[in-house]
Amino acid sequence: MSQTTPQQLKKALVASGFEVFRTLSEEVVLAERVRENLILDSGVRVGPISGGRVRVRLVLRAQRADFPSDDESTMFDRVRKLAEPALANGFAEEATNVNAVKDPADPTKVLDTFYELSLAHEVETVEEALPLLRFALSLEKAVGNGR
Repeated sequence: MSQTTPQQLKKALVASGFEVFRTLSEEVVLAERVRENLILDSGVRVGPISGGRVRVRLVLRAQRADFPSDDESTMFDRVRKLAEPALANGFAEEATNVNAVKDPADPTKVLDTFYELSLAHEVETVEEALPLLRFALSLEKAVGNGR
């Protein structure tokens, strides 16, 4: 099998009805349409891997501002709870990340902190990835206050 490029993936995804937020060197980031004139990063990505295979990635998160008294472990527990439907559908935990959101006017000031969980699912072809992408797009990507 030949290696698929992110640009080839983008063409196949657009042809299958997906909206692309951006194409990076290693993967395609799908868009989520919030309003008619506004699209955002959906937290769903797809990229080529060796042997013509494809990796679907999903990034879920919790925000410190929503749970100010929780410690880091509890924050990740919240995100893992949100991840349960994806894990039940064949995704596996790939990585965790703590991402501080800085004030653009004052980079020494942290506005919020995101506790992110990356999940991945590998398949043989782009066609096999399409239902996974639709499923991933349907999921909640952020833990809401009160969850």
